[in-house]
Amino acid sequence: MIDVLIIGSGGAGLTAALSAKDVGASVLVVGKAYPTNSQTSMAQGGMNAALANVEEDSIDAHIADTIKSARGLCDEERVKQMCTSAPDAIAWLESIGVPFSRLDNGKIGTDTVAQRQMGGASAKRACYAQDYTGLKILHTLYDTCLKHHIDFLDEHYLLSLILEEGVAKGATFLDIRTGEVKQINAKSVIVATGGYGGIYHGFTTNMYGASGDGIATVLRAGGAVSDMEFIQFHPTALKNSSILISESARGEGGYLVNTKGERFVDELKPRDVVARAIFEQFAQGQEVFLDVRHLGEEKLMELLPQEVALCKLHENVDPSKELIPIKPVAHYSMGGIDVNALMQVEGIQGCFAVGECANAKVHGANRLGGNSLLEIVTFGKLAGQHAYTYASTTSVNMPDETQKKQDIDYIENLFSKKSTLNFYTQREKLGELFYEKVGIVRDNTKLNQALEAVIAMQEKLVHMGIEDKSPKNNTNLTDFLEFVNVLLLSSTIISAAIARDESRGAHYKEGFEKLDDEKFKNHIVFQWEQTQGAKA
Repeated sequence: MIDVLIIGSGGAGLTAALSAKDVGASVLVVGKAYPTNSQTSMAQGGMNAALANVEEDSIDAHIADTIKSARGLCDEERVKQMCTSAPDAIAWLESIGVPFSRLDNGKIGTDTVAQRQMGGASAKRACYAQDYTGLKILHTLYDTCLKHHIDFLDEHYLLSLILEEGVAKGATFLDIRTGEVKQINAKSVIVATGGYGGIYHGFTTNMYGASGDGIATVLRAGGAVSDMEFIQFHPTALKNSSILISESARGEGGYLVNTKGERFVDELKPRDVVARAIFEQFAQGQEVFLDVRHLGEEKLMELLPQEVALCKLHENVDPSKELIPIKPVAHYSMGGIDVNALMQVEGIQGCFAVGECANAKVHGANRLGGNSLLEIVTFGKLAGQHAYTYASTTSVNMPDETQKKQDIDYIENLFSKKSTLNFYTQREKLGELFYEKVGIVRDNTKLNQALEAVIAMQEKLVHMGIEDKSPKNNTNLTDFLEFVNVLLLSSTIISAAIARDESRGAHYKEGFEKLDDEKFKNHIVFQWEQTQGAKA
């Protein structure tokens, strides 16, 4: 058996792999796509660390900004741990070759790393590589994994965790290329499969594969999930394509203006505040634009070349000369798999989770811009270390193939089943439903309507299936499996949103506009009971 099985090959999974390998573990990374296709590559703006290279800053200020943004729902000790580790995380990334943008200040090392301001930050703190920060980090992590001879299995879709008496002993996967169901046994498992923004199909900056697979799998296996109602909407996505225009565009001095050319909000307030301000403009019949024309073409091409290219390609707009039409869309899921300080999943022994799929209690009700890349590095390292410590100190017997046989039967049934209802149509309806009724501004009437619609959709699932019956490279099959996971999480998200009768961070509910710490300064946790379903 391998020591550490890592499910997910994005930034969190790759960092965990390097960390586990460094302390002597045998490691296997399994992903449903290729590492360079991970959502990490879409994190453009930067990674927070209080280096104070550009202006006065401190770790205490970083901690304070993070806690303020989280609106009382974070674990302050974990926030301190993350922010205190941030300078070392930048130094480590630099040591393995991440090409951060530089200052011409005559210094060396991390003292030369350029920094910009992100929303909610009290200083220029985000270390960046133009507007390709996540991409550069991801590619460097992958290159480093290859140098350290870490093994990868790509195009393997997670089906189930293998459990015996509440202990994780591996997982089962669908080999997308062959159609074969495979079992991989391991002494410990790290889930690093990303978030669930893909639920907002057509209204998200996320790839459609961001379907919460790991979260749904852990929930079905008896693990706990928490804070699922907190979904961050990024203020600036391109109007027609929902492609992200990084916060760095505002951090470098971009304005938000309405149809009248009026600025209506401080562009560097936290994302929930800015997104609601834009939503209010829409309600008044105004369109909203990002204006970076005053920055000039030379500066735009130096600092934001990707944003310029995306605007030209997807909106036919030249940002140096024209306004960029934008809208807020779903961007980041603060909730996820409930983990303790060791990144171990609550309810499943030997299973760890890290990255956007996990709720490490550092983002709370609203993630501070620039903290997502920081989280995957700082806690990715911890997850790898703790998973190997568990693997090396716990006796784990080889599991049987009961779960594998169940999953083979399930897949075979999908191939033999006749589909009378197109799930792709249902997926689009679900995305529209969530954007309209589980969006930036919520109310209980719409949330209950959404829950009824989701339950009806779940009941219709028996009539849905796949049309493509070929076993090899069947994207129709993986799309359906993702949709099943999305439907499971949808009711959990809405139920948590209904239960939270207050407005806190990214969860803003009409009729309950104020914080209610007495009732709701806590985490709403769901855990699956095999006989009764998910229980709060």
